[in-house]
Amino acid sequence: MKNQPQRTCMGCNSKKDKKELIRIVKNKENEISIDRTGKQEGRGAYICDDIQCLEKVIKSKRLEKILDSKIAEEIYENLRGVILDK
Repeated sequence: MKNQPQRTCMGCNSKKDKKELIRIVKNKENEISIDRTGKQEGRGAYICDDIQCLEKVIKSKRLEKILDSKIAEEIYENLRGVILDK
């Protein structure tokens, strides 16, 4: 059986299988989007499918630090929608 790649959530710092996390990606054009496939090119950051982790990331501005870019409120709203729609 093949091992699943592990990634760390930016909110709670716990390691989980890559497939269990939501990936946020910044591409070469500095566009930030939610990567549902996990295969888009660019710098990726991961977050649990948990609203508490998202709120922690927003409050600490950790996503902005990791991706070295200002994050539009629209991205956070899209993440809230993805998490709350599960």
